[in-house]
Amino acid sequence: MANVFSDLGSDEYKAIPRILSVVSSLLERKVARNERLIVPCQKKLSRENLGVFSALQVPAMNIEKYLERIFKYARCSPSVFVVAYVYIDRLIFHIPGFHLTSLNVHRLVLTSVMVATKFLDGFHYNNDHFAKVGGLKLAKLNNLEVEFLFMLRFRLHVTASGFESYCTYFHQIEVALGGGVQIEKALLCFSKTETDNSSRQLEEA
Repeated sequence: MANVFSDLGSDEYKAIPRILSVVSSLLERKVARNERLIVPCQKKLSRENLGVFSALQVPAMNIEKYLERIFKYARCSPSVFVVAYVYIDRLIFHIPGFHLTSLNVHRLVLTSVMVATKFLDGFHYNNDHFAKVGGLKLAKLNNLEVEFLFMLRFRLHVTASGFESYCTYFHQIEVALGGGVQIEKALLCFSKTETDNSSRQLEEA
């Protein structure tokens, strides 16, 4: 039986986990909805008013390919992409007027994955590496990270139950998309203990 999250062995970064296609599908749907219903009502807004994450033009690479590139070259664990999605969801929910668009979604994805990797994974690359992977200058990514953390109010903790809820949601979306892939939660390498340890490490830092 195929898994959205699989045990990654010696060829761990050759196979693209199915969770990336689910996350990218959800993000693309949010962007499409916002640009259909919200953005047309905000035509008077300048790019400067749209936020620090907005690019000058829409990147040529779609979200799914961008996520795959990050996974391949930043060597993030699949669980990181769940946590990164949780962070983006928090921004949307807690910040009035904040919307995902085709101009900001790539930078938000890169920043959220980078922050989630630092929070969750034992091994992670530095900002310079992520900047190269994401196609940004280091200074720009550093600024985005600081802005992102303040927007989240440094609330990076994700409980085990919250993580599991998102996994269940992703599974439902996968089934709706016709994939029928069963998420094996036992392979997520994510536990409340690990999360608490990460929170303590962050506070100590």
